Amino acid sequence: MNKKEVFPGDEVAVEEEYLASDGTFSSDGKIYAAQIGTLVLDDEEMTASVISPNPPNVLKEGDIVFAIVADIRSTMATADVVASEGTLREIGNETYATIHVSKISPGYTDDVSRELRKGDIIRAAVMSTRPSLQLTTKDEHLGVIKSLCGTCKTELTRKGKTQLYCENCERSFPRKLADDYGNIVI
Repeated sequence: MNKKEVFPGDEVAVEEEYLASDGTFSSDGKIYAAQIGTLVLDDEEMTASVISPNPPNVLKEGDIVFAIVADIRSTMATADVVASEGTLREIGNETYATIHVSKISPGYTDDVSRELRKGDIIRAAVMSTRPSLQLTTKDEHLGVIKSLCGTCKTELTRKGKTQLYCENCERSFPRKLADDYGNIVI
């Protein structure tokens, strides 16, 4: 494998010898760098790629993310993904996600509003990124990690395995809670 530093627009190979791969594109029979990085000409696979020293944070299946529930509908919730676990870098692709009612809890649920509420901060796993970003909170470590009372905006405390309690309003609320709810510093 040959390696050298390249910049966007640099001609790196010809299509007669290599196929364009990650970080490259082809035009008129030539392959060009699409990003700054190290050119890798793989003579075994016959590919030309450019590896970035600081790649974008692109979500993929299996990633654990943090999101804020934006809306609740009858069969799904929508959420805005704000961070990816294990990285400080901003997310570089779609951050609007959906969570289908069947992907919220390991048990049967037919009411999304009994599991999640608008404004809840959740930890979720990416199920798919195409054609749209889809999340799940079925695992016990996934679910609501922080929630505020809808009436007085006091942070809710855990009361049992599936209940949150507002000490100010003296009301309980059901939720799909992560196993470490209340132990997260945000």
